[in-house]
Amino acid sequence: MNDHAIDLRISALAVHFREIGETRMRDLPFYNARLSVEACGFAPFDQTDLIGVLVTPWFMNLVRLPLVREDDPGRVGVSRRLALGNERFDFIGAHEAAIGTFDACSLFSPMFDFSDQDNAVATARAVLIRLRTPQAPAAA
Repeated sequence: MNDHAIDLRISALAVHFREIGETRMRDLPFYNARLSVEACGFAPFDQTDLIGVLVTPWFMNLVRLPLVREDDPGRVGVSRRLALGNERFDFIGAHEAAIGTFDACSLFSPMFDFSDQDNAVATARAVLIRLRTPQAPAAA
């Protein structure tokens, strides 16, 4: 898959969650109006997936987004453990009609600990740097 197709896939994710924010989430008590939706640091994880962080006014999730759209409603709500760097995370399957099936791992929810978008994005990028930096094995 070329870079343009990858950019379109990531953009579709962000656009869809902006729409969710405007239509379903904005008036809920856990919506932090100081924040906006941003797809942070998405990059190829393996031959089939992208990994990055999705920041929204209501959550910050680590997201596994298939490079090519998948539609597998049977994965919705199903937990699976993925290894990222030296860490293992439990991801929950989800499906949105506009983007297909993906997996998400909650990092923060709600988002009231973040005073502004720059702070939230800096945290998302720090998480990704940590996960993508090889760690030395722990001493016995």
